[in-house]
Amino acid sequence: MTMREMRPGIYSVGSQDWDRRLFDELIPLPDGTSYNAYLVIGEKTALIDTVDPTKEHELVATLKSLNVKVDYVISHHAEQDHSGSIPAVLSLYPDALVVTNERCRSMLEDLLHISPERFLVVSEGESISLGGKTLTFFMWPWVHWPETMVTYLAEDRILFSCDLFGSHIATSDLFVTDEPRVYESAKRYYAEIMMPFRLKVRVHLTKTKALSPDLIAPSHGPIHANPKFIIDAYQDWVADDVKNEVILAFVSMHGSTRAMVDYLIGALMKRGITVKPFNLTQTDIGELAMNLVDAATVLIATPTVLAGPHPAAVYAAYLANALRPKVKYLSVIGSYGWGGKTLEILKGMVPNLKVELLEPVIIKGHPREADFTLLDNLADEIERKHRELGLL
Repeated sequence: MTMREMRPGIYSVGSQDWDRRLFDELIPLPDGTSYNAYLVIGEKTALIDTVDPTKEHELVATLKSLNVKVDYVISHHAEQDHSGSIPAVLSLYPDALVVTNERCRSMLEDLLHISPERFLVVSEGESISLGGKTLTFFMWPWVHWPETMVTYLAEDRILFSCDLFGSHIATSDLFVTDEPRVYESAKRYYAEIMMPFRLKVRVHLTKTKALSPDLIAPSHGPIHANPKFIIDAYQDWVADDVKNEVILAFVSMHGSTRAMVDYLIGALMKRGITVKPFNLTQTDIGELAMNLVDAATVLIATPTVLAGPHPAAVYAAYLANALRPKVKYLSVIGSYGWGGKTLEILKGMVPNLKVELLEPVIIKGHPREADFTLLDNLADEIERKHRELGLL
């Protein structure tokens, strides 16, 4: 851990986790991640968030090396990658108070067993003066937990934005320097974590623009010294507009469904539609999630296994339903041997998707010429729908 100055009296004291490759036992981390914590020093000192318990020793060592007394620990969010080291910090500074909202206080008591007397509970718009530095707290729930809040440092116009505007990326750069790389990481992060709450994020994006911060300091990834870069990206992602893209998530056991997939890819390409196929036995779910952000149409291709869809296709449908992308159209293609309820099962798994179901193509055995004609008809329908949206 390295202490780095962001502005006079304001420091980054978080940790880089270069080797972590899975988050929440669910989300792949191809570039590692960071756990950002910030120190704001006035007449009093505030530590804004802590680090994952695996990096607690680094944070404690850094704080011990400084000639400061931490008076406040600001807890934006109870998830342990932010809050997990709070007990160690409180042990190091017996008089420090945890500043958070009532809902987060309750969660921290449950998760970390912090004593009630160690809390200072704040509400929307309340402030704490450190002496020359004023911290104002805003309740921004559902980015991405219900208790999330953010902190605005008025004198330096810094928004400490918790998970919002973050990116899972470990880097030696304090500030964003490689915008294309951070864009991809931030989009992936948005898709995996923020997209289910797109409408809530849209509201908080408006609040962010009203604050007009000079710096946005998230809980993961580098700091945004050019806030317009990430605000504009989010504005695009949360908008209702989609792109001329089809996500084709597929799995094939004996080649029949794969033959349908390969034919449909070609048919869509001939019609000027961008196709993004994902083999569900090999796919990084983060890549799939990221590509769901913009797509107009999602196709699930699956064989029938024991009268239902392949488990990998079930997982893809569950993921899409949980992430709630702004996709407009959905269809299913696949093959069966003697029967089943693949279509009914998959349709029942996506109630959160406000989509129009296009005519599925479920065939028996290996595709014949008549089956390829049905796939051409599906491609024609997708082309027509995309034209109606002005995408072609």
